[in-house]
Amino acid sequence: MTESLDPRLTPARPDVADLRLRGRVTAERFVAATRRRVVATVAPLRRAPAPEAGLDTEALLGDAVDLYAEQDGFAFVQLVRDGYVGYLPAACLGPVEPEPSHRVTALRTFLYPEPDLKRPVRGHLSLGARLVVTGQTGTYLETPGGYVFANHCAPLAQHAPDYVATAERLVGVPYLWGGRTSLGLDCSGLVQLCLDAAGLPCPRDADMQERGLGHALPLALDGLRRGDFVFWRGHVGLMHDPETLIHANGHHMAVAVEPLAGAVARIRENSFGAVTGIRRL
Repeated sequence: MTESLDPRLTPARPDVADLRLRGRVTAERFVAATRRRVVATVAPLRRAPAPEAGLDTEALLGDAVDLYAEQDGFAFVQLVRDGYVGYLPAACLGPVEPEPSHRVTALRTFLYPEPDLKRPVRGHLSLGARLVVTGQTGTYLETPGGYVFANHCAPLAQHAPDYVATAERLVGVPYLWGGRTSLGLDCSGLVQLCLDAAGLPCPRDADMQERGLGHALPLALDGLRRGDFVFWRGHVGLMHDPETLIHANGHHMAVAVEPLAGAVARIRENSFGAVTGIRRL
């Protein structure tokens, strides 16, 4: 790159780059993005076009992406939700239209071939997945991919404003580096998923969240309140109440609630060092 740009958020590589980056990066060709949409229940966004490459994040059904190149079964994309750049399996993408109308509000639910709970499921959908609802049969919503139990969904305009309560529902979900579904979460994925359920935009990684969420508070652990965000170098948690923290972490290998003082001491000793920031929406 010809200027200092965050590669996580910059759709550019030596052979192809976003047309809007002409003059800012070096590439063989510059192209306009093609808007697509995730049609798989969940799609891994990897840092390289290979199935064994590290998982950076996950896109959910209905997420919009900008497509720049496709080769050998992988699509070079930028997620519209948070600007993250990487490689998705090309088979996970479909037309951008129609627009989703609903979201999954249950931690997870099933996609059925018919409106019948006894039928073999086609897959599972995580909290936050977007759905195109084309009709309703009894207690099931009809979508292009199958049927979903209606009470597990809500219109996109309906939100869960208490993002801490959403995090409480996710306690016990296993830790997964790059995960942002109810089957596996990392620290910043938990924060992003909960804020998304509240209708609030949120960057993907902890350092981005430390720069971009709300406003900074003094680096003092007294006077905190429910919903505040506590940051370390490479880690984030949210306050459950003035004394306890909810965070997805590698110590418990799960989303866990624990006393903030204990987490601060352990993290200082074993992993990320001292607290670097506290922010409040």
